[in-house]
Amino acid sequence: MKSPRELQTLYRKGTNISAYLRGAYGVTGNTEDIIELSYDLQTGAYTRAAQRPKMREHKRLYSGDLARTILDLCRPESILEAGVGEGTTLSGVLDSLPAGVQSYGFDLSWSRVAYARRWLEGRGHDDVRLCTGNLFNIPFADNSVDVVFTSHAIEPNGGQESAILKELYRVARRYLVLLEPGYEFADDEARQRMASHGYCRNIPGHIRELGYPLLVNERFPHSSNPLNPTAITIVQKQGDEGLSEHILACPQFRSPLQSIGGMLFSREALRVYPVLDGIPCLRIENGILASKFEEVVGGL
Repeated sequence: MKSPRELQTLYRKGTNISAYLRGAYGVTGNTEDIIELSYDLQTGAYTRAAQRPKMREHKRLYSGDLARTILDLCRPESILEAGVGEGTTLSGVLDSLPAGVQSYGFDLSWSRVAYARRWLEGRGHDDVRLCTGNLFNIPFADNSVDVVFTSHAIEPNGGQESAILKELYRVARRYLVLLEPGYEFADDEARQRMASHGYCRNIPGHIRELGYPLLVNERFPHSSNPLNPTAITIVQKQGDEGLSEHILACPQFRSPLQSIGGMLFSREALRVYPVLDGIPCLRIENGILASKFEEVVGGL
């Protein structure tokens, strides 16, 4: 197996790292390691693309319609982009939302979150709370954010749609708005491509199987790649759920995190989650078992 440095060299030469790693691992789908490596090595590609005139106009229309969809549903006090990438969608959404909406984002890759912070701050959105995390153990409390949305974040996780949808639904207080590959709206060539890349499919079917209220499933008018058409799927949260008293949470137990010594401590897990250059690292595997952390560092 090649080292990450060697994979970086391959990427710079134009190798599709996801496809290369699937071959190396002998798998047809994308594992978490494959997704993290391939997207981390791509860091910077999305913000560079977003500065080109054609893509800039696409992102303006794409994120503007997404923001209008959110506002047609409710007037949110908080939003979360799950799989924030480099922040190029979230920044456009925030441009079109009223001031004062608390915004959050997380991504599997620390590098992408760092680029997202730089991109957002460069566009006047310097109050977005960002962290690392994964879609299977989202580091946010139950019912903690009014509207949770994705933009092709579920995409590479084909075969694991239901597990991800459960987590997204858990965190949302009012709505899920999903912009993901529209397999059901694709032609044969596009479907073949989606399958070869291990993309998600049949999201509305999984939502129905989970018993969630499906409000909308239709083709979204803006797709950057005709071989990867975007569908918009909207789910309403059942019941009148109250807001959680905390937002960021231990990814393992969903319990509050205590800020101690510049780190985040989970009393339930007895683990410390590091904060790297101001970005909380909240994947389960980031946690360091330190049962005496409060005593030694917090002075208790």
